[in-house]
Amino acid sequence: MSGAAGEQRIDHDLVWVVEDSAEDAEAIARALGRTHPALVLEFTDRGTGFVERLLEAGRRPGLVLLDLKLPGPGGAEVLRSIRSRPELDDVAVVVFTSATGPDDVDTTYAAGADSYIYKPVNFELFRAVLKGAVDYWQKRAKGGEEGPAAQPPS
Repeated sequence: MSGAAGEQRIDHDLVWVVEDSAEDAEAIARALGRTHPALVLEFTDRGTGFVERLLEAGRRPGLVLLDLKLPGPGGAEVLRSIRSRPELDDVAVVVFTSATGPDDVDTTYAAGADSYIYKPVNFELFRAVLKGAVDYWQKRAKGGEEGPAAQPPS
């Protein structure tokens, strides 16, 4: 398909989550269910076929939460695949992971991550971190401020 009529629509109220831990997936669902009840969440537990699903989707997510440690292709490989497709440039990818090594962070940003966020163990902090990330990317998608530096002085 080509032209405006053939382009897939980005839905900023749709978040796709790539997370292989059932416990972490449940925590993400609970946290975002409390802070962003209007969000539609879609979960997958592996990176295999993920990019193809994105390309075929009639509605593309405005945000992908991507774990690094996945069975099959890891998160960095999935991220490189996403970023190799220009038609997916408008999809924000936030790596949300328990991996904290400096090499993980560097590799992830080199692969094209929009953000890298460490998963806190404490649920209240976990929820606050996710809320901040989703708020930031939704505001940015709608042309809002680009972070604290963009806010006017009080």
